[in-house]
Amino acid sequence: MHSTQLAPEAHKRALIAGSIGNFIEWYEFAVYGFMATVIAKNFFQLDGEAGLTSLILTYASFAIAFFFRPLGAIVFGRIGDRIGRKPTLIIVLVLMTLATAAIGLVPVYASIGIAAPLIITGLRILQGLFAGGEYGGAVSLMTEFAPRGKRGLYGAWQSFTVALGLLAGAGIVALLSALLTPEALHDWGWRIPFFIALPLGAVALWLRVSMEETPSFVKQQAKPVAVKAQTSATLKAIVMGIGRVMVWSAAGYTYLVIMPAYLQSALHTGFNQALLIAVISNIGFALTIIPSGILSDRIGRRTVMVIAAALLLILALPLLKMLQAESSTLAVKAIVVLIAGGLVGMLAGPGPAMLSEMFPTRVRYTGLGLAYSLSNAIFSGCAGLIITGLIKETGNLDIPAYYVMATAVVSIVALMTLNKDDHLRSLEE
Repeated sequence: MHSTQLAPEAHKRALIAGSIGNFIEWYEFAVYGFMATVIAKNFFQLDGEAGLTSLILTYASFAIAFFFRPLGAIVFGRIGDRIGRKPTLIIVLVLMTLATAAIGLVPVYASIGIAAPLIITGLRILQGLFAGGEYGGAVSLMTEFAPRGKRGLYGAWQSFTVALGLLAGAGIVALLSALLTPEALHDWGWRIPFFIALPLGAVALWLRVSMEETPSFVKQQAKPVAVKAQTSATLKAIVMGIGRVMVWSAAGYTYLVIMPAYLQSALHTGFNQALLIAVISNIGFALTIIPSGILSDRIGRRTVMVIAAALLLILALPLLKMLQAESSTLAVKAIVVLIAGGLVGMLAGPGPAMLSEMFPTRVRYTGLGLAYSLSNAIFSGCAGLIITGLIKETGNLDIPAYYVMATAVVSIVALMTLNKDDHLRSLEE
């Protein structure tokens, strides 16, 4: 069954069903990230410890979820490469939704003591595990359904729903902090965003149950099993993939997720202003994703991604200096984070298709899921810890920029090894 014979409805359904799980996953990650200060006080403010310690502990439980993503990518990737994209994505979605909603039910430290942070951390681990199984499947689904010459666009939708999820998370948190008193938000209001995952999950489940299996997977299942995937070739591709998306992971977290906490703790910006800046950086991110995905279908993934990484290398420090400047108005800060977010979007647009094109169908779910989740575990999950830790040690507030610059150098080198015309060949080749 060739992708050309599929009804346009099947393409659209696959795109929406793939996107919605991502949306929920990133909505919830954003909520946890933006509520970090509230969660820190409720769960990690251990007796006799300083405030910064509780924030570092909150980020540690944020990071731990990332470390279980690669494990999830292996477990669910193997299942997805064996039994199909569709059933695996349904399993992952149900588990992820339940784990998220459960966070909203956990009693606080004041009422059950040390069990509270432990339960929260346990649920974060489960979330990480299930989320790890989401990405490889969603990207495989979208790119395998994509008509030839449109993989960049289809893959970009995956990243675009990440942006929408982050924006929805920030929006809900901003709405709650506007409607509720700080006490109410702190007491029970913070639980609401986690419960919202349930109705969202129900909609996603309905969409995923009604979609079809991908043509590439169906075709590959029909082939004799004689073709064994070369493990060494797959591992090499995974390592290369990590190098290519390293700057995307590092810059994405630095600018889109950690920035609000950095502005509050290091630059003493107010909570609402920091949240507004986070929303603006995510809008910048959202604006460039689809255009850069489309552009990569025209001129190739390599060109678009190398330009974005080079711009991040050149602009990271000047942009941060502008954020730090006493004289910078809110408008200037908004423009700075809008540009930073936009540059990350230029990587996130072509990124999914680029990863998908690196792996054959029979290991694609596992391979691209692992490359992406390992890169995120190392360079995003730890970004909060690395940056806060280094700032605490050195007192140097430029750390976030150096972090982005270092990863940009590696990624530029790795991206230069891409073939110019990978975007033109079919995924089966």
